[in-house]
Amino acid sequence: MKNFAIAYNKNIKHSSDVMSELKSALELHNVNTEVLDIDNLKDGFDFVFVIGGDGTILKAARFYAKSSTPIFGVNSGRLGFLSQCSSGDIKTPVEKILKGDYRVEERIMLQSEDRLALNDFVVKGSSTGRTSKFSLKINDKLVCDYLADGIIITTPTGSTAYGLSAGGPVISPLLNAFVIVPICPHTLTARPIVIPDNEKVTIAAGNPDFHYVASTDGQEFYEFKSEINIRKSDFTAKLALLDGVEFYSVLKDKLHWGTSPANL
Repeated sequence: MKNFAIAYNKNIKHSSDVMSELKSALELHNVNTEVLDIDNLKDGFDFVFVIGGDGTILKAARFYAKSSTPIFGVNSGRLGFLSQCSSGDIKTPVEKILKGDYRVEERIMLQSEDRLALNDFVVKGSSTGRTSKFSLKINDKLVCDYLADGIIITTPTGSTAYGLSAGGPVISPLLNAFVIVPICPHTLTARPIVIPDNEKVTIAAGNPDFHYVASTDGQEFYEFKSEINIRKSDFTAKLALLDGVEFYSVLKDKLHWGTSPANL
């Protein structure tokens, strides 16, 4: 690898300090690195370090998926579920990456027209504080109608995010599947559903007089009035992962699975 970059979120506290520390660690190995603001990303790199929280990593993942560039997350936010190391441990990961002691895991993404999402698409009514009507179609066939606060279509990567909070299952990122999770549905029979990732999901507006809002990874928002089609993208996010860091250990460490509430 020749061209490295560091993308960081200057709006996150201490991220500038972490960026300087990371840049110095790379320079110790005679690696020249370009520093980028997360709001002004550009292509042309073989590997990109991303400093920030999960939101910062999601934004970088969507951008660099189109150039198949691996990204490595350094957490300077809160949970940091997608990151591989914390801001207090930079030198060891840098040495491992420069030695090639890591793997690149491809994560499936969602797409609607030209919009990408690594975690999820969320569809809601534009009127806050009230429920909306939605129709769910899979492969153009009606599945059911919902009266709910919204609907989440999530990837396995995003199953530990909003979908989990809304009552959806945790899905291994190695599975080729999507999860459809209704948000606060007004019926006890509405449950999350897991479907193969080669199926097309359509969310149709239940009330043509209302505007509906869709979001990608909770970061990009746009309105629609009729329906939105969501499918697996041809692009995949390339996440650089350190050897020995497994999905299930991350569940335990980040979500405190199997830990007594008294010990949290």
